[in-house]
Amino acid sequence: MSTTIAAIRPVTRTRLIEPAANFWSDAELDAIAILGCRDLWRDIVNLKQEHYCVIKNDGSVTLPPNSSVIAGLPPDIHKVYMIEPINGGENQANTGLEFSPLPYNDRLFQFARSHPAIDPINDTIYWALRGQGSPSDGTIIDVAPQVTSVVPISFTYIPTLGQMNADSPIPIPGEADNAIIAWTVAYARAKEREDRQPDPGWLAIYATEKGHLLESLGVRQYQEPSYAQAVFMDYWG
Repeated sequence: MSTTIAAIRPVTRTRLIEPAANFWSDAELDAIAILGCRDLWRDIVNLKQEHYCVIKNDGSVTLPPNSSVIAGLPPDIHKVYMIEPINGGENQANTGLEFSPLPYNDRLFQFARSHPAIDPINDTIYWALRGQGSPSDGTIIDVAPQVTSVVPISFTYIPTLGQMNADSPIPIPGEADNAIIAWTVAYARAKEREDRQPDPGWLAIYATEKGHLLESLGVRQYQEPSYAQAVFMDYWG
């Protein structure tokens, strides 16, 4: 079971030489630890190892008929990983239909926007991401060409962390407790420093722990494929 934010608080207090709340409140230390989780989360997401991938294929995400945007998108989208039709298999409603990412201003996308609505089978629909994304603003996914009937979508994405509190588990894989403790001590000590800067020694410890953590998470699948994909293989006709 993952360690909670509150569970690392006693260890943090031993590093601060304050066993009980006096100078630093529990809420203060928890808030700093949560910021540390978010800092680690950003870099782990950038490893592109799919630690946080979510596949939403319950039929709530759809491409409605005669629509230029996908409907039912979850509100916590950070990055979009894959868009596929749920019913894209053999002899299903959307057999052979593909969703292909493309810049909105690409000439193929421009042409597709001027194309009449298509029967969603054995064809390609281009998509482009727009909007600031969670938590600032909603995500919009533009598509072209439009379709004549609804397409239920399997939507794979990286969500944001969302709200956290003292009872939340540390949402970082790879045994990250030491890194979170070092971050919390570093930023907590800013309160007692004259310059109000995080403690440089503890920041260095955090950087070391973070580096080791990211290195250990760098490769998740060790079985090598028996072939190598050629350059531009996806574009071969």
